[in-house]
Amino acid sequence: MNHGPRSGLTAVSSALLAMSRHLEVRDVLKTIVASARELLDAQYAALGVPDDHGGFAQFVVDGVSDEQWKAIGPLPRQHGILAAMLQEATPERLGDVRKDPRFGGWPSAHPELVDFLGLPIRDGDEVLGALFLANKNCAKPAGGCGFTQDDEELLGILAQHAAIALTNARLYERSRELTIAEERSRLAHELHDAVSQKLFSLRLTAQAATALVDRDPARAKDELHQVATLAAEAADELRAAVVELRPAALEEDGLVATLRTQIQVLDRAHGARVTFTGRGVKALPAAQEEAMLRVAQEALHNALRHSGADHVEVTLHRRGAGAVLRITDDGSGFDPHTVRRAGRHLGLVSMRDRAGGAGGRLTVRSTPGEGTTIEMEVPGG
Repeated sequence: MNHGPRSGLTAVSSALLAMSRHLEVRDVLKTIVASARELLDAQYAALGVPDDHGGFAQFVVDGVSDEQWKAIGPLPRQHGILAAMLQEATPERLGDVRKDPRFGGWPSAHPELVDFLGLPIRDGDEVLGALFLANKNCAKPAGGCGFTQDDEELLGILAQHAAIALTNARLYERSRELTIAEERSRLAHELHDAVSQKLFSLRLTAQAATALVDRDPARAKDELHQVATLAAEAADELRAAVVELRPAALEEDGLVATLRTQIQVLDRAHGARVTFTGRGVKALPAAQEEAMLRVAQEALHNALRHSGADHVEVTLHRRGAGAVLRITDDGSGFDPHTVRRAGRHLGLVSMRDRAGGAGGRLTVRSTPGEGTTIEMEVPGG
């Protein structure tokens, strides 16, 4: 593939923009590999992120089908030329990788690699991974490598930007892990407060019933009915907390199925009716799906725990290439002018942050006595 100056610049620009568009580490790795293979017109491309045990924590390939990849077997180890790139942090450009003295062979199902170009991805002194290409789609010079010095320099530019994109993705995932830890801590406190109060009341009511059994059976019966009510409420609190604590199977099930399952459980666990409608929504980028799920969970938490709503309706529908999530309740509502004071209590600040972090926006509409609608829109990807 021969790019003129303008088309070459456009291709590089497109590759760099694609890298910066993703927040998930796995998505970033896939984009880097696909961009490098397309830009340098190679048959195969791969990127390995090393672990601390002589293997690879992640290894992403492009140009190999899923069936081929499964047939190849386990991830490679850090040996031969891959180890040299990781340990010595030097580029490798070879006319025939099979003739290099460090070459150690590959599994029988592995594609045949000939010419080879590889570079480490570095962040300062740290080597984040090894990016390499094989089998350039061009006529090979006699006895020479299909990849040129210009190819090496271009891949070097990609590797520098890949380091930035990969570092940003790691920072994003770490911040998300901290956020999840904070949410779990909040849920633990709420669970302790709510369930502890119910269990304390349950114990006192049971003691009162015991004391009344002989001298006032009718009152004892009333107290036992109260015991049953308190026990059911405690069970509802526990079930609701389990829904929020259980990891959502977004990656396997997708946003629509995950929301539908969680809302069905909440509908059974609470006195309020909780319904869900999903229409025409295709798969969204992982960061957007997770943000929408978390906003839905926070909004449902507010509606079911604080608003006194009889009905909470959740809808998710397509809008252009993106989607709109809407959570509407018929609860007590609040005055939007006091949102600065109420916002942190209701989780509106974190919901706005989540929406903005995923490239979307959050709209809140509420009137005292007339319920609340929270809407999140994302543009898709």
